[in-house]
Amino acid sequence: MKSILLIGLGRFGKHIALQLSQLGHQVMAVDHVEERVEAVLPFVTNAQIGDSTNADFLESLGIRNFDVCIVAIGNDFQSSLETTSLLKELGANLVVSRATRDVQQKFLLRNGADEVVYPEKQLAKWVAIRYTADHIIDYVELDGDHAMFEVPTPRGWIGRTVGQIDIRKKYNINIMGLKRNGKLEMVVTPDTVLSGEATMLVIGEYKDLQKCFHI
Repeated sequence: MKSILLIGLGRFGKHIALQLSQLGHQVMAVDHVEERVEAVLPFVTNAQIGDSTNADFLESLGIRNFDVCIVAIGNDFQSSLETTSLLKELGANLVVSRATRDVQQKFLLRNGADEVVYPEKQLAKWVAIRYTADHIIDYVELDGDHAMFEVPTPRGWIGRTVGQIDIRKKYNINIMGLKRNGKLEMVVTPDTVLSGEATMLVIGEYKDLQKCFHI
């Protein structure tokens, strides 16, 4: 369980608060709009109405006591930038800020953000890949070059072992697990026989994944 300071309770921030609560974390939620604060009260540990660009207000929250500070402000970049900078100045352990444009990401990283999330861009990429490749069930981007895909077992691989296919040597890709009837099997050995009933979780560089699975 971690202690999280969440600043900005618009639609994005509200969803984060809900997910953090479901994961069992302690969440302090902050917004300058009273209605937004009241909306998250049922599923956060504490909530306050306040101006996150005010250094005295932020300091009163005990910034150093939080494991993570999330700046989810989306419609006022100046406030997001000021809040991010102040959090770092006040000794925040980890500052994660939201960007809505590429240029914002650069400014946030230069002014105190340890990490930046760009939900619109990340979701757009997921949708583009997921719904233009019929055989991609899901995927997770690991960085700019690597990803993990969930794909059906290719017809030519069914009934063969992982060792026989030798996907690591041929394509520089690793099979991390198999998913069968909604259950994940993480133990995959060279003797594991691939089945058409299971999907595969494969990890590697985009270019290798694209070549192997014709993405």
